[in-house]
Amino acid sequence: MKKIFLLLLVIIGCFLIAGCDDADIVSNNLSKDADMFRVRRRVVFYNGITGEYILSVEGLCSIKNDNTDNQLELTVKTGDASYKKHFLGLSDNVTYFAEQLESNSVSPYHYKVIFKPVAIIPAIEIAN
Repeated sequence: MKKIFLLLLVIIGCFLIAGCDDADIVSNNLSKDADMFRVRRRVVFYNGITGEYILSVEGLCSIKNDNTDNQLELTVKTGDASYKKHFLGLSDNVTYFAEQLESNSVSPYHYKVIFKPVAIIPAIEIAN
């Protein structure tokens, strides 16, 4: 049964890789690194009408664009086990740009697959 499952995974992986070029694979791998807080970024929010900067965040950032709420969710790693999360509203005159501050080494030939066993086991909190 395990062999069939592994064979199926290999076949699916081959189909996924066949349709991608190097830039797609590198972009995907960089995005995964950023979501694992391995990429330093600078995210700047500015007012498109006045041209003024509203906010600048720099560090190990993971960015999620929430189109349903028209906001940007920015999670920043601030220490070994400490994080901050910011919610920034976007509008017709407020926008942002994100800049990667340092180059990262990723492969254009291999997808990254990241398993985090601790994420599978839930943290249970008991409220009084």
